[in-house]
Amino acid sequence: MKIFIREATLSDVKDILQIYAEALDNGKVLSVENAQRIFLKQQQYPDYKVFVAEFEQQIVGTFAILIMENMGHLGTPSAVIEDVGVLPIMQGNGIGKQMMEFAMNYAREKGCYKMSLSSNLRREKAHQFYESLGFQKHGFSFLMSLT
Repeated sequence: MKIFIREATLSDVKDILQIYAEALDNGKVLSVENAQRIFLKQQQYPDYKVFVAEFEQQIVGTFAILIMENMGHLGTPSAVIEDVGVLPIMQGNGIGKQMMEFAMNYAREKGCYKMSLSSNLRREKAHQFYESLGFQKHGFSFLMSLT
């Protein structure tokens, strides 16, 4: 299945929220208005992009990527992937793989020395997916809830 990946626009936010509702957040998502406000704020961040994957002109997947400048690693930037989701009905068709390949190429073009992401311990299928793409478990991810 061939998809088209492009940078998201403000008009895509409703579809992105639908993916989050179905694939990530158990139906609990922001209102479209609040999400659009955040989307506009995100666009002000240097090198933070939200992408969407389209199949037959329907948005079926999304992810965000942040390119971070570093003083360590001799100033070489790194990439962080967030909010990866594919509509459940479309999972298993290679959409996530194409999105991650796009992200890897994007990070390489930006000169990144690594690309990382975190995944909840309960998401074992996601872990298998990321490992199948060549991601390696590396260290521990620590979280402190601030709410």
